[in-house]
Amino acid sequence: MKSKNLRLEDYKPIELDDKPVFDEHYKKYPPVHSDNVFTTLISWKEYAGYCYTVLDGNLLIMSKINGKIQLRPPSGKKNREVFDQVLKLAAEVESEYPVGVIDSVTKNFMEEIYQNLDFIPIRDCFDYVYLASDLARLSGSAYSKIRNRLNKFRKNFGYTVEEINTDNIGDVKRFLRRWCLWRDCDSDPLLEYEKKAVFYSMEHFFDLGLSGIAILINDHIEAVSVYEKMNPDTVVVHYEKGSPYYDGIYKAVNQETAKIVEKIAKYINRESDFGMPGLRKAKMSYRPHHMIKIYSLKKENLAVF
Repeated sequence: MKSKNLRLEDYKPIELDDKPVFDEHYKKYPPVHSDNVFTTLISWKEYAGYCYTVLDGNLLIMSKINGKIQLRPPSGKKNREVFDQVLKLAAEVESEYPVGVIDSVTKNFMEEIYQNLDFIPIRDCFDYVYLASDLARLSGSAYSKIRNRLNKFRKNFGYTVEEINTDNIGDVKRFLRRWCLWRDCDSDPLLEYEKKAVFYSMEHFFDLGLSGIAILINDHIEAVSVYEKMNPDTVVVHYEKGSPYYDGIYKAVNQETAKIVEKIAKYINRESDFGMPGLRKAKMSYRPHHMIKIYSLKKENLAVF
C-alpha cells in the first residue's frame, strides 16, 4: 500500500496467520517496547482489538480499548510521509489520546520534524528492563532481602525445574487453571482478559515460538514462567504465575528464568506495572537497569493535521 489517504478501513484485525509478516518486519526493525511484540498483540486482541496495516514498508498498529481508538507511530525506516498519514488520520479519531506507544527514539525523530508537539509520558506503561546477570546472581546488598526470602523458600521446599515442552504442557495448563481459581480471574474484567491472553498463548505456545519453565514441588507444577526473544539483546518475560501456598516461589521462578536467559540475552524486559502499586514496588525492588519510556499525544495537539 502506498502512502496516501490512510484510512481506518486499511487496518485489518491481527490473526495468528499474520505472524510471518511481523517476524519478517521485526528482523529489520525489532520492537523496543513489549506491547509491540506479536505474542502480546495476538494474545490480548480480544481486550484491545488490535489491527495492523503495512504502508511503504512501515508496520502500523492500531488498538481499540473501551471503544477508544489509538494509533501507534510507524515501525520501520523513518519516513515523514508515513508519519504525516498516521497523524492526519489520528486527528480525525474521537479519542483523548489518539496516538500512543511512542518510544523515546521515535519521540526524538518526531520532535525534529514537527513543531510544538506535547508528548505525555505514560508512566504506568513504562517497561522495566534488567540485566539478566543481575537477576540470575542477585549479588550485593541491594538484593539481600530477595536472597533471604529465596533462601528460606529453598530451605523449606525442595524443587526441580523443567523447560515447558510437549510432554508437560498439559500439566502447565492445568496449573494455570488452578492459578485462575486462586486469583478468582472471573471476578474482575481485566483479570478475565488476562486469563484469556494467558490461555491463548499457551494454546499456541509452539506456534508463537515461546519458551518457558515450570517449577515442580513434590512432582506438581507450582510456578511457571513464559518468555521469548524480542530483539537481539533482550528477552521479554510475558508472565510468571505461582502458587500462593509457597512463600518465595516467585523469587525462585524469577531467578531460574534469569539463569537460562543470561545465556542468550543481556537484558530481561519484564513489561510494565499497569499502575498497580504492589506490582510497581515488586518490580522496583529488583533494581531495573533502565526503563523503556513511552509517550502519547493528545487530540488537541494534532489540530494542525
